[in-house]
Amino acid sequence: MTPETLTAVAPDLWVATRPLPLAVGDIGTRMTVVRLPDGGLFLHSPVRLDGATRQALAAIGPVRCVVAPSKVHHFFVGEYRDAYPDARLFAAPGLAEKRRDLRFDAELGDAAPADWAGAIDQVVFRGAPLMNEVVFLHRASRTLLLTDLAFHVARPFRGRARLFCWLVGARGFGPHRIVRFGIRDRPAARESLRRILEWDFDRIAVTHGDILETGGKQRFAAAFAVL
Repeated sequence: MTPETLTAVAPDLWVATRPLPLAVGDIGTRMTVVRLPDGGLFLHSPVRLDGATRQALAAIGPVRCVVAPSKVHHFFVGEYRDAYPDARLFAAPGLAEKRRDLRFDAELGDAAPADWAGAIDQVVFRGAPLMNEVVFLHRASRTLLLTDLAFHVARPFRGRARLFCWLVGARGFGPHRIVRFGIRDRPAARESLRRILEWDFDRIAVTHGDILETGGKQRFAAAFAVL
């Protein structure tokens, strides 16, 4: 993955792809940035906020909404609270209890708040309580935003991350073994999938791996057919 500051993907849609060195290796991470109709920016799964990233964001609009979309993806949101005190921070269900050191403005649910209603849809992926991931759809670009629910390993990761992907079965597009194991309430998960598949999307922006540019709805349905 090439660590450009911000990469334009579609009108009013950018991504920031960064390294993410963990104990299992560098699995990379990605922030998706949506410019809302009022010109403000919606940041999904923020990456570390360095000077170049802050400058790139300032060039496309004011930061309005910072979204921690799961109980796992929250590492850098505190940096955005400090840098953008007027922005609103949104937490996945249960994250505020986990990160009591952070002040969130609202908890995410199945209904989009007024901040992005009409531009971005959302649904809580239920049945996987360790993640409590909230899935989003940017309507205008027909782009689904995923966090850990699915990887897209189109090119092999490097070093220890490659071994990690082999061990958990993360290849191509779909949920790896750890995610599948974490789905404890399959009926609830199937209902969440049904709602997601009612949306009109083609592209999928994943947080780990490569963006799936086309055929996303069919690939998503096939990957989760096991449920």
